[in-house]
Amino acid sequence: MSVYLLYGSERFLIEEAREKLMKSTLNKQSAEFDIAVYDMNEIPIEYALEDAETIPFLADKRVVILKNPTFLTAGKKFPSLIEHNVKKLEQYLNNPSPYSIVIFEAPYDKLDERKKIVKLLKRTAKVFQTSPLHDNKMNDWISEECEKLHIAITEDAIHQLTLLVGNDLGKLKSELDKLALYVQSDDQVTVETVNLLVSRSLENNVFVLVDHVVYKRIDKAFQALYDLFEHKEEPIKIVALLARQFRIISQVIELGKRGYSQKQMASFLKLHPFAVQQAVRQSRQLCAEECFNMIQELTEADYLMKTGKFDKKLLLELVLTKVVNKKSDPQRK
Repeated sequence: MSVYLLYGSERFLIEEAREKLMKSTLNKQSAEFDIAVYDMNEIPIEYALEDAETIPFLADKRVVILKNPTFLTAGKKFPSLIEHNVKKLEQYLNNPSPYSIVIFEAPYDKLDERKKIVKLLKRTAKVFQTSPLHDNKMNDWISEECEKLHIAITEDAIHQLTLLVGNDLGKLKSELDKLALYVQSDDQVTVETVNLLVSRSLENNVFVLVDHVVYKRIDKAFQALYDLFEHKEEPIKIVALLARQFRIISQVIELGKRGYSQKQMASFLKLHPFAVQQAVRQSRQLCAEECFNMIQELTEADYLMKTGKFDKKLLLELVLTKVVNKKSDPQRK
């Protein structure tokens, strides 16, 4: 096969597929001379195709990588200032160079199936489509990566890892590499190991804080808040992210009442399926009224913080206390 189309929203899997293709075609010596990368947002397609028709220097075939081919999409979300000679591409696909492997990297959820060039490309190329991993597929992927690294991982550790890192496979792979260096070969990664080593972003720390609140883990909730303070995180930003997460949970509750599936929720809310999956899990511990009360408390705290009348950290502690008390209310409907 001379032409490959790698597309979908999971960039890590696209990059992984591209690396496998390159390794199967080029060795270390030829990689320096017989590979070319073109950004279609900067270079017209016809220039890249001229390169694809060049005889390789050391390898049997030359590898030409075409990044960001926005002309394969509807164009509204990914506008391009470059004029591409699509007719030239059609001619090439009908008679590809025997000297090259051309790889299209299209990190988009969808291609414009109405376009003639998309239909032709899918018919003539080897197509590899990626999609975000969630539920058991995410857990299976983590387990498989651990096997490659010759380490074991507990189910609880997998859950904690995804809670802290999220669904970004690139970041997950980086953290797994770090965990593998820490534990000995064939040893086991536990929740304690994950908590000790895994890097946490502000957003993920706030998500963990919300998770502790909705599951009544009061001591851990305050510890998570104090951890944020120790990392010098801005209280106003913490409040905004807390409000955003509770807003997502309330939206998920409402959409669930309307019969939306998680996939439909993700599309409607323009969120990653993993984020919706976690919000659905948290929503089982709350009702919509509780979410609205939490958002109201956070909105009031945001106002008081911005007026400078109260200590920001103390305000956050008071809000968390109120939220916890409301969550523990036995009259919850």
